Amino acid sequence: MGRAGDELLDRVMAVVARQGLGDRSLRDVAAQAGTSHRMLLYHFGSRAGLVAALVARMEADQVRLLRGLASGAESPQQLIRGLWDELTRPEVLPFVRLFLETVALTSRGPGDDLTAPWVEATAGLAARWGVEADPASTRLGVAVVRGLLVDVLGGGSIEDATDALERYLTSLPVVPLQRSGTKR
Repeated sequence: MGRAGDELLDRVMAVVARQGLGDRSLRDVAAQAGTSHRMLLYHFGSRAGLVAALVARMEADQVRLLRGLASGAESPQQLIRGLWDELTRPEVLPFVRLFLETVALTSRGPGDDLTAPWVEATAGLAARWGVEADPASTRLGVAVVRGLLVDVLGGGSIEDATDALERYLTSLPVVPLQRSGTKR
């Protein structure tokens, strides 16, 4: 996708984060984003293509956030807490809701794994930190965070979900992270 498509996707994301996507027509979404449904079709091919682009963008944004937070984290628990704090900010929750909504609207097939980017990102971080990567633990952690976000968006309190996250984090082994260039 080119620059025009990226800019259009930004506008669509802002609209659907505020108003939801649900079964809204492309014409409605396009009008709210200040474009035409034909431009959405040109850039994304179909409604399903638009939904897939929204999911991919949000997932990439969250993985970038993880990598940015990793530079200051002293442990996996601290990294997860930092990610949780960012994802539960009031101005970010509409995008989390949009991510979960679009995932629900997108049919996924074999090999279309939304958790794979997280597994890859944490494997890279683990190598940089001199610790062993554990894909199953990464998948579990992603599932816990996503499940707690569903709880928050479904009316549960952030405080209660944060308490549950803390219980999960205390069950993990404490692994101090080494920084690049340091010996263990």
